[in-house]
Amino acid sequence: MTTKTTDRSHDLTDDIDVVGQRIRSFREEKGMSLRKLAEQSDLSVGFLSQVERGLSSIALSSLRAVAAALGRPMADFFAQPNSPEKEPEGVVFTLNRAAEHTERVVSGGRHYEMLSARVPGLVLEPMLVYIEPGGVKEEASSHAGEEFAYVIQGELSYEVAGVTHRLGVGDSLHLRSNTPHSLHNDTDELTVVVSVVTPRLF
Repeated sequence: MTTKTTDRSHDLTDDIDVVGQRIRSFREEKGMSLRKLAEQSDLSVGFLSQVERGLSSIALSSLRAVAAALGRPMADFFAQPNSPEKEPEGVVFTLNRAAEHTERVVSGGRHYEMLSARVPGLVLEPMLVYIEPGGVKEEASSHAGEEFAYVIQGELSYEVAGVTHRLGVGDSLHLRSNTPHSLHNDTDELTVVVSVVTPRLF
């Protein structure tokens, strides 16, 4: 299987800006100070200020805390998804063509490429995840749902319930997400993973 190697730097900057701008917009809508948001999300004022100004990206685990403090679903912080193709009444499906634009999201040194449009009634979140080398290891977290990861390029360090598992190309891992877990690319090469999670993140 081949992986696209096109330059994504412009997309990454745009996505980081979108998340930061929406955090600020929702915070101001709610009449909440940056300090109050920091207290409720257990993040520092300085870090949140950098995220709002597009100077730093935010990990999904941290964004969940921000979303909860602001009373917003995760999807509100990202660009609107592609529209699904029209389907016959009673049939629920999406079809993504390789040549079509794919929604992209950036968070904490990871680039998420959505493989499915949003359709009511579908709960899986299929993605290609590009994990930059040398990223900061996140604290293990747990949440509702399930996660599946299949490595197609590089290596991945996946911690589950305090035990670290090294995944290489062709390896996969499937878990209930209420088990504390985290993943990390501790190599000096890009890691690419096919990931499927429930419920949808974005």
